[in-house]
Amino acid sequence: MSIETPKQRILLVDDHEVVRLGLKALLERHPTFEVVAEASTAREAIERVIAFSPDVVVMDIRLPGGSGIEACQEISEKYPNVKVIMLTSYAEDEMLFSAIRAGASGYVLKQIGGEDLVRAIEAVGRGEALLDPAVTQRIFQEVRKAARDEEASAFSILTQQERHVLLLVSEGKTNREIAKALFLGEGTVRNYVSSILSKLGVSNRAEAAAYAVEHNLKDYL
Repeated sequence: MSIETPKQRILLVDDHEVVRLGLKALLERHPTFEVVAEASTAREAIERVIAFSPDVVVMDIRLPGGSGIEACQEISEKYPNVKVIMLTSYAEDEMLFSAIRAGASGYVLKQIGGEDLVRAIEAVGRGEALLDPAVTQRIFQEVRKAARDEEASAFSILTQQERHVLLLVSEGKTNREIAKALFLGEGTVRNYVSSILSKLGVSNRAEAAAYAVEHNLKDYL
């Protein structure tokens, strides 16, 4: 006797009935999907999650009576087993990152093809995170920018001269060698090194050198 595969229970949330009807017709052609409920507002979305316990919520970002992002955050916090896919016409960066922060498992544009949407729902149902290819590059750009901003802030407390001294420390130079390279007195270099250790909260030159290498000091001189 064959065991029937349990269907993924889906809640559709969009304030346009025509959109919901189209999505329902598309998804219910898939043998393992079942659209168990629909909603047109953020508040209705929360109520339908409580009433129908869907596995996946496919939700527009812009809804009357509260945004889809707010609803997503409440669903993610209170019902962590329910996965939310934000389906939107907008590829705006702030919406994208707000949706991710709110706990969305997927973010796809309404221009997506029907089979791509099916695959997105299947992936999210398996516990995977999914972004529309049209917005993925933005994520990588933002991550790279954040990493560079973090590195730059790692040295913001140091003066430009202290950064030059730290670079030479990271290259294994002695105080005498640093003094010669920067046309400073050894006593001045010792003071710079002491100030650097204090500002970075490290206890010795080796830790300071490791810090400089880890945060790519050379890029900020």
